[in-house]
This record gives sequence, C-alpha cells and structure tokens, in this order.
Amino acid sequence: MKNILILVLLGWSATNGRTATAHPAPGTNVVPITPAFVNQLVEELRTNHPALSAAASRVRAASSTTNAVRLWDDPVLSFGGVTASQRGPTLSGEGDLVYGLEQKLPLFGKPRAARRVAEAEAESESARLGYQFQLLRRDLMKALFKAALADRAVEIAAQDLAWLDTMAATTEEQYRAGTATQVQLLRVQNERAKRADLLRTEGNRRDHERLTVNRFLNRKLDASLPRLGLPSAASPVPYSQHLVDRAAAFEPKLGVMRREIQRAEASVAATRKARLPDVSAGIEGRQYSGDGGFREGMFTLSLSLPWFNRGKYRSDVAREQARLTAAELDATDYQLSVNEEVHQLTVGLDAARREAILYHDEILPRSQQALASAHANWAANRGMFNDVMEARRMLLEAQLMHARAISEQHQLLADLALLCGVSDLTALQSIAAPDASAPTTTLKP
Repeated sequence: MKNILILVLLGWSATNGRTATAHPAPGTNVVPITPAFVNQLVEELRTNHPALSAAASRVRAASSTTNAVRLWDDPVLSFGGVTASQRGPTLSGEGDLVYGLEQKLPLFGKPRAARRVAEAEAESESARLGYQFQLLRRDLMKALFKAALADRAVEIAAQDLAWLDTMAATTEEQYRAGTATQVQLLRVQNERAKRADLLRTEGNRRDHERLTVNRFLNRKLDASLPRLGLPSAASPVPYSQHLVDRAAAFEPKLGVMRREIQRAEASVAATRKARLPDVSAGIEGRQYSGDGGFREGMFTLSLSLPWFNRGKYRSDVAREQARLTAAELDATDYQLSVNEEVHQLTVGLDAARREAILYHDEILPRSQQALASAHANWAANRGMFNDVMEARRMLLEAQLMHARAISEQHQLLADLALLCGVSDLTALQSIAAPDASAPTTTLKP
C-alpha cells in the first residue's frame, strides 16, 4: 500500500507540475486565453452589449441634431386688415387688406456657430461611444482572466482532494495496523473535509466568474463556457516616457475630455455671436377689398437691439468661458493622473511577473521535491507525518500564488492597454519599447 501511495503521490505532483506552467496539456478541453480568442469575444461584446447600443443611439441622435441646424429660419407670413368708421376714399386709396412676408437673414455666422456646437456635441458622443467600448473590452478581458484563475483554483482543489482521499485511506490502514496515531488519522480526515467544502466554494466562485463573462457578452447567465487556461507570464513592460506619451495621446477618457473642450470652445464662439443683432428682410403689400385692386407695396429691413441687454450677454459669455476653463483644468488634472497610473501599472506588472517567474522556476519545483521527499520518508518510517502535511500546504500555496500572479499580471496589462488605446495585449511589447533618444526608467528588482 505504501508503494502504491508513493506512486500516486509522484503522479499527482507531476500532474500539478505540468499544470502549474500555465500551459494546458494537449488533448484536454482547456481553451487558453489568446489574443485571437479574446478578439472573438470582444466582437460579440461589440454586437450584443446593451450599453454600447445605447451609446450608439446617442451618437445617432447627436448626428441628427447636427443635420437639424437650420441655415435659414422659417419665414414669417403676416396678414391683417384696416378698419374705419366709414369706408371712404382713404381706405380705397391705401387699401384695407395688409399682408407681408419676413425672413431672418443668416448673417454674422450665427447659424454656422450653432452648427459647430452641434457637430462638437456629436463628436463628443462618438468619443464616449469609443470610450465605453474600450472600457467594456478591458473589463471583459479582466473577467476572462479571473474566470481562468477560478478554473485553476478548482483544478488544484480537486487534485488535492483526490490526494487527501488516498492519504486518508492509507492512514486509516496504518492506524488499524498500529503504525499511525489517531491524531494523524483525524487530522487527515479533517483536512479532507475542509478541502471538500473549499472545493464547493471554489466551484461557486468559478460559476460566478463565468456568469460575469456571460453578462458582458449579453448571453444567458447560465450559458456554458469552456474551461479557460491561463497564459504564460508575459514579457516585461518597462516604464518609459514613450509609454507615457502614448497614454497621453490615446487614453480614451482623455479623448472624451478633449472633445468636451472643443464643444465648450464652440459654445463660447456661439455665445459671442448671440450678442450681434438679428437682421430680417421683408416685403409688405396692401390691396382694397372692395375691388381687389393692389394699392401699394414696401420693402422692410429690421434688426434687433441687443445693446440694451449687453450686460446679460456678457454674463452668458463669462459663463461659457468659465465652463471652458473648467473643462481644460479637468483634462489637465486627469492627464496627470494618467501619467501616475502608467507608472503604478508598470510597477505592479514588474512585481507580478517576477513573482510568477519565482514561483514557476524555484518555489514550485522545490515544493514538489519537498512533498515527494517528506512522503517517501514518512512511508519508510523515517519521517514525520507533520512534514508531509506541511509540504502539501507549501505546494498548494505555491500553485495558487503562481496562478494568481499570472492572472494579476494580465489584468494589469488589460488596464495598461486601456490607457494606451491598444486592443491586443501583445502589442504593448512594441509600444512600450522606447526610442533610443527617449529617457527610460528601469524598475529596480
């Protein structure tokens, strides 16, 4: 029985060692998270997500508003009559029916300024649509990596439960034979009971992560998903001025704020135009109702007198200028926070990558060797039972920490891809490479 247990343990350790490399074994139903797989789901998100459809509807509404701006206002038709106590030569000579047509003239660039405001609003809504899409794409990628981590946690828990089943059976046989203590038997049984309960918890967490992915794709929440496999540790992304400049140019929320600045500038220009008078041209005619004859006609030119409200117009301009200043300052403040976030993400990426490599190259192999050695010594009555359980705990912790480090690294890469306006995580490698003339800050190990 001891020999059988040793073979089972070695096979369990070897299986864990292979899965800990984050590359699923050939022939399994694990789907690795690759850029092609992510892009396929992103296209499904683009088509199905209701928030994107709502944003697209707002873009269409803003475009319709732009087309609805009128160069020529509707003409005004007037009709009236003249009454008198007696119908005499005056009415017959001048006419008692009055009608006219008045048209407001598109002078001083007022309609063009109003159209520019509408166009700026449409551009702002289009930028919001792009920002919403990139934000959802980032969130979907992070949800996929979380789901892959949950799948890996369930896999580790299931393997550990199988090992504890074998360990419990072996310890029970040794207890009956008098070579194991009751404390050892009860401990391994308790460990098995806790692992079984933890496996159920991990399974529920995995189901929730899958539900989150389905929500982003607007599928049924209980729709089936393949078992996801974590990718390998990604290449380093060093902090550089080139990366900061890329984020400053392509960060989507910053792009929305720049469109808001343009809209505020257009509003200031339109408000300045509003201080100018409105000019209207018209024609007026008179005829007599008695014989229907035309009596006289005239041409008119009228204009408003905005100077009486010049203080009010100045207040309108000051209001729009204050909004423009606020939009510019908000954009400046957010750009500074983007620069800070780029540095923070690169620091986190460096730490997560080093942690993943440390566990993969050093801690995992040592933990597997420690468990195999401790179990072999215990099986040969040369080691302690506590050493076996402690070695098992070290191996489980190493496997989970390795998986978490890889998942965290790729989630941080998704955040950095959002800042840089990149859809493919692998493209960050070329973007992050600074020019020869650009200063580079190397993160200290």
